[in-house]
Amino acid sequence: MTVHIGAEPGQIAETVLMPGDPLRAEWAAHEFLENPVCVNRVRGMLGFTGTWKGNPVTIHGSGMGMPSLSIYANELIQEYGAKTLIRIGSCGAMQSHVNIRDVILAMTASSISTPSVGIFKELNFAPCANYQLLTAAETAARKLDAACHVGGIYSADVFYDERPDLNEMMTRHGILGVEMEAAELYNLAARHGARALAVLTVSDHLLTHEALPAEDRQSSFGDMVQIALEAAFA
Repeated sequence: MTVHIGAEPGQIAETVLMPGDPLRAEWAAHEFLENPVCVNRVRGMLGFTGTWKGNPVTIHGSGMGMPSLSIYANELIQEYGAKTLIRIGSCGAMQSHVNIRDVILAMTASSISTPSVGIFKELNFAPCANYQLLTAAETAARKLDAACHVGGIYSADVFYDERPDLNEMMTRHGILGVEMEAAELYNLAARHGARALAVLTVSDHLLTHEALPAEDRQSSFGDMVQIALEAAFA
């Protein structure tokens, strides 16, 4: 048991899927896991552990933004022994060829700053996904016939951005989408010898301003969860 996670020793699996929304963690656990058990309710951040094809899996919320994710990922890795952490979440598309409901596999995650900036100091560390997870996820996406894109994303510090110049520069440099957590997840995984990947579903488009209706978001995220699970145990 830690400050932010109330699970007992042995209740967290080595493989953890991390949606931002705790209610999405609950939905995914009951939709994809066998015999899911709630192992955390501290501060309303739900976590569930069950099995998928006989493999122990925990699905635990991370909250919104890198500082929140950093708390949970640190505790999951250092206190509970998590070895594979896969972010499953939504993102905004930044390229014209990327469509609503498409899946993005984040090979790299650019950022202005992360909670790790104090450690890196003058170093511009390049956080990237675990290659084994990345290639396994791409294979899983192809098998599901899911529209999938592999490349760089941007992890933002703020949701309400007022930097159109920055967005234009990222689009120019091929950034596929924007979200708020992956860069710090990749930093922490590298620091502690864990594997990490972000599997993202496009819910909004920064160029066309198209957005997935709230009632459609849950049903559109199934492929993302399936891809993450297949990649974890490939």
